[in-house]
Amino acid sequence: MQFLKPICWQLLIVLVAAFPLAAAAQPATMNAIVLHQSGGPEVLKYEEAPRPQPKDDQVLIRVMAAGVNPVDVFIREGRITRFPFIPGMDVAGVVEQVGNKVTKFKRGDAVYAFLSFEEQGGYAEFAVANQDHIALKPKSVDFEKAAAVPLAATTAWQALVEKAGLSGGQTVLIHGGSGGVGTFAVQIAKARGAKVIATASTANQDLLKQLGVDQPIDYTTTKFDDVVKDVDVVLNAVRGDTLARSYGVVKKGGIIVSITGPPDPAELDKHGIRGTGLGAHPDAKILEELAKLIDAGKIRPIVSAVMPIVDVAKAHEQIASRHTRGKIVLKVAEAPKE
Repeated sequence: MQFLKPICWQLLIVLVAAFPLAAAAQPATMNAIVLHQSGGPEVLKYEEAPRPQPKDDQVLIRVMAAGVNPVDVFIREGRITRFPFIPGMDVAGVVEQVGNKVTKFKRGDAVYAFLSFEEQGGYAEFAVANQDHIALKPKSVDFEKAAAVPLAATTAWQALVEKAGLSGGQTVLIHGGSGGVGTFAVQIAKARGAKVIATASTANQDLLKQLGVDQPIDYTTTKFDDVVKDVDVVLNAVRGDTLARSYGVVKKGGIIVSITGPPDPAELDKHGIRGTGLGAHPDAKILEELAKLIDAGKIRPIVSAVMPIVDVAKAHEQIASRHTRGKIVLKVAEAPKE
């Protein structure tokens, strides 16, 4: 029986050594922004939370940066009723782990993702996403700029390309051209060869020109409906009375796409135009197309501020002002050294 002792000791050493490594590789918790109730920015709490585990068709992402969107404010104020809850629908980071059925990604891939309304969880050190909601990160931008892209740019793409069918030679009017969706919409429209008219405040006229807007309009001094007519497409990305004033500037057979509420069917019929509301949804193929345009220099994410994740309340206050230039991004972790 003595010949068994060396083998047993070797086995014991292997097992003892393996347990700490396994525990270190799979921590049970992470740091995240957690909601325990609806309310103002003060309900956003930075604390420990259970680390998510990917299902068979999901990817676990080590988050480097997370985008902040107006919808995050609505969610915090009462759009969800299940608590505790980690918000955040835009992330950029590195693949940490993949589910058994994931074939598109591997550990170490730099990716960005549009987390669905059901998934969310982006304001955290780790987030899970369906593999069909993820794409490889554009190589030409850092994680902070990549995190600004998914929801806003996908919204602009689905509005202009999928809903409106915008093509070269057409004219589009974009309300809110300096905002998150608007800055991407302007660039997507220009990349497709369209003439772009866009509205923004006085302070953002220079940005509209930098983005290539053909006819910038300062809405504080000029009524767009006095100087615009016969456009093929209107993208309404703001609230207020812009939608009601837009029906008369669209040519017969044209279309209005609104992301802030559906157009009035009676007004559409009255003017002989089409219209639709839009709630964006994740689509990895769109993220792949956007990455190509970004790496080709045709789209650049506009990030007005990068804040530490612990300053999320400040980020929400700025977003709620409805006067954010481009996007605000939360920095979650330092990018890995290559």
